This record gives sequence, structure tokens and C-alpha cells, in this order.
Amino acid sequence: METKITTDFETAKERHKKLTAEIEEHNYAYYVLDNPMVEDWEYDKLMQELYSLEKAYPSLITPFSPSQRVGGAAESSFEKVQHSVQMGSLQDVFDFEEVKDFDSKVRAVLSNPHLYIVEPKIDGLSVSLEYRDGLFVRGSTRGDGFIGEDITENLRTIKSIPMKLKKPLPFIEVRGEVYMPRKSFEKLIQKQEIDGEQPAKNPRNAAAGSLRQKDSRVTAERELDIFIFNIQQSEGTELHSHKDSLEFMRELGFKVIDGYEAFTDIEKAIEKINSIGEKRGKLPYDIDGAVIKVDDFKDRSVLGATAKVPKWAVAFKYPPEEKETILNKIEINVGRTGALTPVAVFDPISLTGTTVSRATLHNQDIISQLDVRPGDRIIERKAGEI
Repeated sequence: METKITTDFETAKERHKKLTAEIEEHNYAYYVLDNPMVEDWEYDKLMQELYSLEKAYPSLITPFSPSQRVGGAAESSFEKVQHSVQMGSLQDVFDFEEVKDFDSKVRAVLSNPHLYIVEPKIDGLSVSLEYRDGLFVRGSTRGDGFIGEDITENLRTIKSIPMKLKKPLPFIEVRGEVYMPRKSFEKLIQKQEIDGEQPAKNPRNAAAGSLRQKDSRVTAERELDIFIFNIQQSEGTELHSHKDSLEFMRELGFKVIDGYEAFTDIEKAIEKINSIGEKRGKLPYDIDGAVIKVDDFKDRSVLGATAKVPKWAVAFKYPPEEKETILNKIEINVGRTGALTPVAVFDPISLTGTTVSRATLHNQDIISQLDVRPGDRIIERKAGEI
């Protein structure tokens, strides 16, 4: 039911300002802290009043209004964005001997005691968020690290991204990882199957595709989320370590990467990497590894970087999980274009927290070559996709 507005413009403007602040506080509690302050119907009532005010006085609508979280009209293209601070990548390592080798190289350079921060590596899409005077002004993809694409309007639809920081700074650019929660991915797959579309391969691909939608209303429907893990550049504050920066970003209202911890002993750091790996099936989102970083920014400057990666961090990649099950049948899905896709249907198994009972197969030639038949024992592997 629409709220009838009978107030004058100045009164409406003041009420709109208070509503915006209240709704954003509820968004922060719900989407960042996972601790809702009000019932859904109370939140909906506040939003309805906001919509009514904006309908009566369209000039109240700004890019920072909670009403703009639902997305807008289709865009024809994405503008290029040149990153003034490179959005680089990390060196991947695949066993603990490589982690120890990384530690040895760090200790050969740093004579003083130092801390490592170990944190989960979210399997998503890296983005930059820029704020001026505390307001969100631009968001972009990583691209090649030097040039990305402006996806500001799509990022506005992610409700865990603050439109206004709790502490206004002249300028700050942060880096985060946009991901699709497993529940959102399952909903998307169900919808795509009902619509006869080719299902997304995995949450990461789904998140990437959602962020590059020309119509931000489509992005809003995908229920994306984000974790922030780095300050790229800032004005008006001075920070000395990664741990300090994570805590500072949390104070600003960002949803900061979960589960990070500091260590001086590399063996303890390895235990933490193991612990994160053991829990990944219980998380509501996908991770593909753990990152170990030197904490102190001065130490990072001393260690430096190669042409491709920093020398003060590595990313440990977990091996793909595999489980055995029984193939029940092979179905042929017919897409809207008439394309035929063979799909394996098997006894349900759990891979890194996702219950799986179907997987797209290769083409008929490979099925025939392997002589895949119902009743066969098969091994399913989750390595980015099933």
C-alpha cells in the first residue's frame, strides 16, 4: 500500500534524509553484521515511505538513495578505468614446502621480528571501490590490473557495499572480492533450468557474469555480496600494517574479510591454512585458498616485488575435492536455441559444502569414448566447476 505524502518539500527533504540514514543502518546490520535490527515488515514499511517521498518529490532521488539499490535502466557499454594503483595478483603455491620457502626468503631480508596475516581467499571477482568525502563515487573491475571497466551502477545493487562511510575521508580506494553466496547460486541455477538456459558453471563465473550485466536490475536480482580486503590508497589517514587497515575498514562500515589471524611462527600460519581448508565446506560462500601476507607496510616496502607479484605475500591454493558416487542416468537438455547438452544424474554428494546431484558432461563423442553408462561408479571433482 502506497503511503500518501501531504508534507511540503522541506519537511519531505528532512524526512527523506532521516529515512536514508535509518535504512542504511539497517542494511549495515543485516548485510554486513548479519544481525538484523528490525523485522522484515518494519524495514519494508520504511522503504515504502522512502519510495513515496521520492515519487512525490523526484528531486530527492540521488545515486546514494537506498531506492537505487534495485538497479536501473540498461547501459550500452562500460567505460574504461585506469587504476592509479595497480590491482596486482599473488604468486600461487600448492604445498607447504613452498610456504616454508616463502618464509625463508622473507627472513633472509627482514632482520626484525615480523607478523604474518593469514586470511581466506574468496573465490570471486576482484573490484575497486572509490569514495570521495565519504561517498561512493566509482567502482570498477580489476581488468588486467592496470585498466578495468566502470561497473559503478551494478556495484550499487550490492547492499553490503556502503554508499556513505561511517567516517568521511577526503578520498579512499579499497579493493574487495565480489562473490555469489551458495544459496544465491542455487536459486540462479534453478531459474536458469526453468527458463531453459545454460546453467552457470560455478558461483565465481555467475558472479562475474552478473557484474557485467548491461542492465543493473539483473545484477540486483542475483543477490551478490562482497568482502573488502585491502586499502589501495587513501587521504586523511595513516596506517602502518595490514591488520590495522582491516580494522580501520571495518570501522568505516565495510564488510571485511572474515577469519584473518596474525602469526609470527610459519608453522602456526600453516596450521591456520589447514584450519581454513577444513572449514571451507561449511562456509556459505566458496574459497579456493588462503593468503599469507607480511603485516607491516614498511617491511613490505623492504621486500619489494618482482615484475609480476609482490615478494611479501603468497596464495596457497587448496587441491580440488573429489568424491565417488553412482551414475543413475544421462539426460539430454534442450536449450532455447535447440542446443543439446548431456547431463549426468547421480547419487547426491557434498563437495565443499555444496550438495551436487547433476553435472554437465562433455559431448557425445567423449561419452562414447569413455563408455559412460548408468550404474557406473564415477568420481566427481569440484575444481572451479563440477
